[in-house]
Amino acid sequence: WYDFFEDCLKAGGVMKRLDLAINDLVGLLDIPDLTKKCQKEECISLFRTFKSYRSGELLKADEKDGMGNTLYIGSLKSEVYFCLYEKDYEQYIKLGIPLDKTETKNRFEIRLKNDRAYHAIQDLLKGRSIESTTFSIINRYLRFADKVEGKRRTNWPLNEQWGRFIGRNRKEIQLTSEPKPYTIERTLNWLGRQVAPTWKMAKELDRLNQTTYIQDMVQNARLSDRHKKILEQQSMAIENLII
Repeated sequence: WYDFFEDCLKAGGVMKRLDLAINDLVGLLDIPDLTKKCQKEECISLFRTFKSYRSGELLKADEKDGMGNTLYIGSLKSEVYFCLYEKDYEQYIKLGIPLDKTETKNRFEIRLKNDRAYHAIQDLLKGRSIESTTFSIINRYLRFADKVEGKRRTNWPLNEQWGRFIGRNRKEIQLTSEPKPYTIERTLNWLGRQVAPTWKMAKELDRLNQTTYIQDMVQNARLSDRHKKILEQQSMAIENLII
């Protein structure tokens, strides 16, 4: 995978989506309990929203409620959010595998898009450790604590069960970067990668069909104030080079 990701980046690939998953084989994650902690504001997180769902069917063998629990932390529309769900119930419902025969009890998924996916890939390639990258992202975005009356939420102690899952003294990684100053080279590179092939095809279609769609589009395009400002800045830069 590391070589594949490196080849993608070298070829100018764009990271649109990356999922990282942790399989809980021994039941360290108690999804219903973590959901309750979210409801009691004992989830200290950079995220502002969470959603929980239950789905499944009645387990006829022992007449128990066999509803699988799923907890989403973060907005599903954002570039990063977490999905925690009871994998054993999912396997029972989909495949009929008994709960005590399922290898994976719970699953913790990190779902990343666009810039967040890119930075996660960069950390993976730098450290060559999926475990380190995965838990560092979790550590960055949330922790579950135990409420202590009279103390600020930021000072509440780490929940013991969560601590066993997340591990102690793990690092954090930030999945964003400081905005880079604008350069015309960035725009030209983007045009070359994303626009030029389609533009070339459209020009060829114009030639074959004896139409002028591309020429008309360029003539009718309106420059925004930002575009005009860039042109002005570029003109000044050229003038400064003339002696």
